Amino acid sequence: MKRFLILCAMIAPVLANAASSDVAWTPDTLNFVKNGYAEKGKLLAKGCAACHGENGVSTTPNTPSLAGQMATYTYKQLRDYVKKNRVNAIMQSQIEGLTEQESADLAVWFSTLPRPPATKADNQNLAKAEKMVSEGDGKRILPPCFVCHGTNGQGEKLDIPALAGQRADYIAQTLLDYKSKDPEVNRHNDIYGRMRLIAQQLSEQEIKDLGQYYQQMQ
Repeated sequence: MKRFLILCAMIAPVLANAASSDVAWTPDTLNFVKNGYAEKGKLLAKGCAACHGENGVSTTPNTPSLAGQMATYTYKQLRDYVKKNRVNAIMQSQIEGLTEQESADLAVWFSTLPRPPATKADNQNLAKAEKMVSEGDGKRILPPCFVCHGTNGQGEKLDIPALAGQRADYIAQTLLDYKSKDPEVNRHNDIYGRMRLIAQQLSEQEIKDLGQYYQQMQ
């Protein structure tokens, strides 16, 4: 926890203006998302099934599963896509014109579904990834992943996603996008640049192993 607080202290003055999102987590916004209509979201989700799976569990390596995801996280990503604070040509063509209410409805629906099942990792030597998740790296002032993403990879309040059972390739690509310094590739909708700062300190092998670690977590 101490390492995490140190990291936050480092981020705040340097990246206070680096956030790229129009979503502000006020009590009103939190309540708005919480009160989304799951049944309406279920109907809307039919248009998502081709990529994200019938039950929100993706069968495509680079496409995320949405089942069991934190509703607040899904809502934020949808709004960021609509506002072009997160860029993906396919997503933006699919959800162009999506309203705030529809975003909340979809987010709540996906949050009600069972999380994706664990899938065996390709690499069984994940001791280093496990240590990164449970202990972090004090030399690089990297907090353990569980501090934010939960001891079981379940995600936490606001904008911190669940990772357990998520596609390894998608997690790895997400971290690489955060790590990239190419403005055409870099993902920059993380509040205060938290994930960008962390990802930039991870090697590509560490990123790959973390994806594998979370994919096989239930």
